Amino acid sequence: MISRRGLAGLAGALTMPALLPRSAQAQSWPRRPVTMVVPWAAGGGADTVTRIFATGLEAELGQPVNVVNRTGGNGIVGHAAIANASPDGYTIGCGTSELVNFKVLGQSDLGPANFDMISRIAVIPAGVTVKADGDWKDFKSFAAALKEAPKGKFTGSGVSTGGSWHLAAAGLAKSLGMDVDTIRWIPSQGGAPALQDLVAGGVSVFTGSPIEAKPLADAGQVRVLAVMAEERMNSFPDAPTLREQGVDWTYLNWFSLVTPKGLPAPVRERLIAAATKGHARPEVQNTMKQRGIVPVWETPESFQAYVTAFAKTTSGLLNELGLARG
Repeated sequence: MISRRGLAGLAGALTMPALLPRSAQAQSWPRRPVTMVVPWAAGGGADTVTRIFATGLEAELGQPVNVVNRTGGNGIVGHAAIANASPDGYTIGCGTSELVNFKVLGQSDLGPANFDMISRIAVIPAGVTVKADGDWKDFKSFAAALKEAPKGKFTGSGVSTGGSWHLAAAGLAKSLGMDVDTIRWIPSQGGAPALQDLVAGGVSVFTGSPIEAKPLADAGQVRVLAVMAEERMNSFPDAPTLREQGVDWTYLNWFSLVTPKGLPAPVRERLIAAATKGHARPEVQNTMKQRGIVPVWETPESFQAYVTAFAKTTSGLLNELGLARG
């Protein structure tokens, strides 16, 4: 016969396994490889940043961090894969600046609220890049010509309509006192085809990352007139910032560490600690800087404040461009 005390003990023993595994799993995380999802294709900016960061993270975690590209839907497919993953720490991701605009563009209900936003990993500034043998040798001559020309005569490219580099061009025009659509946007599948179109004379300006333009700049085919950064880029020391030219506009495309909502607290704390140390490792910092990528690390609270301000700016531009749907 089992006594009342024995029954109580048995009940306690039966309930303990239901409580222990999640806690024990969280405290010992990770016990197997971690997957880091990139919502964009291999070889692009997001992929490059993620793979550099992953080397530092896996060194601190003691487990492989496998980078997986989940492309499609202008970033929606990959971001959805991160948001919908099990919140156990084994699937994390690279969130990019596009995710703040999915709702505004009417593309998806996904947004920052669907993720645990940990920190930016890096930023890549936009730039003002023109054909090397064209009419403009510096930013001031370019800006003067833009102001004098009829709206739409100048064309820009570098990404799909409403994407990051389109917003960079819209903000540039607005900061110069012109309509946001002064530079008529020609959508492209990325920086490479847009730059080839620039060299061929098909568009007037490339407002994407100067990093993408560097091989052509080194070959003397394009010229970076200015960068939309807080300070000059090491890879383009002769290209002034817009603020140096009296234009109060910066645009930084950002790449971040995000996770599904609901990570157990011990897993989240361990991830943040390992990611902070991994990001600071010399091989991560130096590799990013050598490629012209600006490394960034911050607290989740600071990141959330940054995202809120960024979303306010970009949603305003999308509304002025007539592209807002959500």
